[in-house]
Amino acid sequence: MARRYDPNPFDEEEVNPFSDPAVRGKTSTNYGGGAFYTTNPGSDLKKKERELQAKEAELRKREQEVKRKEDAAARAGIVLEEKNWPPFFPIIHHDIANEIPIHLQKLQYVAFTTFLGLACCLTWNIIATTTAWIKGEGVKIWFLAIIYFIAGVPGAYVLWYRPLYRAFRNESALKFGWFFMFYLLHIAFCIFAAVAPPVIFHGKSLTGILPAVDLIGDHVLVGIFYFIGFGMFCVESVLSIWVIQQVYMYFRGSGKAAEMKREAARGAMRAAL
Repeated sequence: MARRYDPNPFDEEEVNPFSDPAVRGKTSTNYGGGAFYTTNPGSDLKKKERELQAKEAELRKREQEVKRKEDAAARAGIVLEEKNWPPFFPIIHHDIANEIPIHLQKLQYVAFTTFLGLACCLTWNIIATTTAWIKGEGVKIWFLAIIYFIAGVPGAYVLWYRPLYRAFRNESALKFGWFFMFYLLHIAFCIFAAVAPPVIFHGKSLTGILPAVDLIGDHVLVGIFYFIGFGMFCVESVLSIWVIQQVYMYFRGSGKAAEMKREAARGAMRAAL
């Protein structure tokens, strides 16, 4: 009976390769993957969250620093002027609606119109002198027209338009004085350009009445261009005279004239001491 359960001598021996501890260790080391391929998604998310929190804290710190500087500048009376005009290519700060008192906004807008008007006059002056140059009047008048534009437009903004803007915004008597001095020069130039006496290159570098009359006989188109320029300088002169009258009336009526005298007297005393 016992023979029935004897193993078959021809059967293959059943061997479990994983029963040996050494084999199991080697297999788990080489192919287990637990040591090299398992990741912890929770730890990665926490790491990213910590990085985001650090960046957010840094941004808050920078915002607080900027706000602190702006508040300090406001307490000191310093206005941070952000460039916002023209909108398509900001090069200057200009915000009449929010920075200029309501009762002065109309006057400021008209003064701004005279600034833009000067730019238009000098631009047309270049066009007119270009036609005169083509008709044989020489290249020197064209170069002078370019110089008038390059020096005139930025100079007008720095010397009289921005001082008036800041004078209205901050009620500064000295800014008013600066404006009056250079705006009078602006008016004198516009009147001179409207006449264009034969002082420099027979006056043809400016589109005034005298060169217009001189050119209309030989070159009709050039003469017409010069007459148009003459009209533009006349309008600019009249509008500028109105602006300086209105600013002066406000200056005297608001007591800024007396304030400027007091500031000038204090400055003279400090210089003397």
